[in-house]
Amino acid sequence: MSGTRHLAIVAGEASGDTHGSALMRALRVENPGIRFTGKGGPKMAAVATESGSSEGSLDNWIAEAGVLGLWDVLRQYGYFKRKFEALLDELAANPPEAVILVDYPGFNVRLAKAIRRRRIPTRVIYYISPQVWAWNRRRIPEMARALDLMICIFPFEKAIYESSGLPTIFAGHPMAEELRHVPPVDREENLFGLFPGSREREVRKIFPSMAGAAALISKSRPEIRFEAAAATPAHAEMIRAIAAEAGVEITITTGAARDLMRRAAAGLVCSGTATLEAGCLGLPYALVYRVATLTYEVGLRLIRVKYLGMVNILADRPVIREFIQHDATPAALADEGLRLLNSREARERLSSELASVTSILGGESGNPASLRAARATIDCLAKNNAIPH
Repeated sequence: MSGTRHLAIVAGEASGDTHGSALMRALRVENPGIRFTGKGGPKMAAVATESGSSEGSLDNWIAEAGVLGLWDVLRQYGYFKRKFEALLDELAANPPEAVILVDYPGFNVRLAKAIRRRRIPTRVIYYISPQVWAWNRRRIPEMARALDLMICIFPFEKAIYESSGLPTIFAGHPMAEELRHVPPVDREENLFGLFPGSREREVRKIFPSMAGAAALISKSRPEIRFEAAAATPAHAEMIRAIAAEAGVEITITTGAARDLMRRAAAGLVCSGTATLEAGCLGLPYALVYRVATLTYEVGLRLIRVKYLGMVNILADRPVIREFIQHDATPAALADEGLRLLNSREARERLSSELASVTSILGGESGNPASLRAARATIDCLAKNNAIPH
């Protein structure tokens, strides 16, 4: 790969910003002169300008784009529509060699199809495949027509997408590879971890049940200490207020979730990426999920998988217990917490199962997922198929 090349890349959430920036750096290893445009977060924006070229600029829109839930999306519909149309016009006016879409399916899948409708002469590559297999598999053939390459991070996804004729590679899961090298520490038998999520709405919906569970556990096991992982100082204040209302003493740390996952004997984890992270670190835990009623009712009609947690999806069986919406009561969470805290055998068995399930996510040994994804992107660019489908 030689010479200056123009690639556009689009991510809309903090995790996408992390994975997108790693991919951009890997592409720069192969070609230091690549010029990046598009949309992402602060990490991606920093990589885009590292070459010193003012042309390599990227819109940092994560604060506005990283919304959660159907209501949030509807409330900001006008904002997203304006951003969508403006980006499409930019791509049409100055087509890059490829548009790399990083997760964020609500925006990016529509963008891929719009690029084809406008017949913009560019390749379209998806990195970190959207989980349409969970809620709408009928979209997969549509994606096959819009995309040139799918780069997935879960091994079972490859066959799903390839069955529709979409070239697909399994690059490995970046986080799983990273956590493989994190050294273990001795777990503190009387420490119970609480992980209410990285978004304000998650904390407001989920932490009251977690705090209530902690209060009940404390009555049965007064020696148990509780520690909650807050994503931001503002979240820490919310957690502190909720804990006070529940009448339970909880130590609160900010930005130290991974450390708590390594030290705690067991825990409760908000559904999302954190549940896979906890699994990779061997934390015996239960999954907790609560959202607005409207979002939940819509989700019930869309979700087509048996489990919510990725560990259970990978294993195709209930490795960890899931407490969803009305089942996520303080009493139910306390019972599961005590089951784990009261049995070293149960904790060790669950940790062993988690290690077995997550071991399949490493992909090819020796190279990080971002580098494998970068090389797959380069291979795609080398093919003579950069015409609208």
